[in-house]
Amino acid sequence: MLDVDFSDRLLRLTLARPAKRNAIDSALLGALEEAVAELPAATGAILIAGQGPHFCAGLDLAEHRARDAQAVLAISQRWQRLFNRLQDCGLPIVVALSGAVIGGGLELAALAHVRVADRTSFYQLPEGRHGVFVGGGGSVRIARLIGADRMGEMMLTGRRLDADEGARLGLSHYLVGPGEALARAEMLARQVLENASLANWAIVSALPRIAEMSAGNGFFVESLTAALTQTGPEVAGRIGAFLDKGAAS
Repeated sequence: MLDVDFSDRLLRLTLARPAKRNAIDSALLGALEEAVAELPAATGAILIAGQGPHFCAGLDLAEHRARDAQAVLAISQRWQRLFNRLQDCGLPIVVALSGAVIGGGLELAALAHVRVADRTSFYQLPEGRHGVFVGGGGSVRIARLIGADRMGEMMLTGRRLDADEGARLGLSHYLVGPGEALARAEMLARQVLENASLANWAIVSALPRIAEMSAGNGFFVESLTAALTQTGPEVAGRIGAFLDKGAAS
């Protein structure tokens, strides 16, 4: 269901249901919950990808057919708890996208801080066609990326966005050739790991919260975050090395 690999401070989570386009069922959801609950203490970044040609086709509808309203509420909140825990873990998350990035798969991608897509990627929210509604936090995360108006249109019409359209709207930060997303995503994750850990934490933890604040509160929290991150021996060493390098050149 899920391949988990940890090395050199990078935790790689690979959805492993390629025959189902990595659709998320209860078992895969449970595997993700377990992996997130047991993050190695030394983890500095997380890389999420899909096995095979597709990233994730979203919720496995085969399990959804017989659920009543209470069961749907419970599964939606379970997805939200998992995705919130991932987004709030204080670690940079990089995602490698290819093929289908549909429904819940797009909700998963939207929580990442760095999104790399290859040119086979396509994005779709077919909820209207299936008679359902997003349940994994998409109405918040995806709407903030592309706007509620665009998201609503995608859900109503089932519009399929190709890789170029997705990049223009902000669904991906990087667009690479077919089959190249994972390598680029890993390169970027390794690059992120070279940053100061506290700076990475501040960027992924403080910045989204500041974006939701009033300007005055945002300025204040920005100053507090700067004061927290820009002190200590690691920062002094990094800035000193930078200045020494400049003086030497």
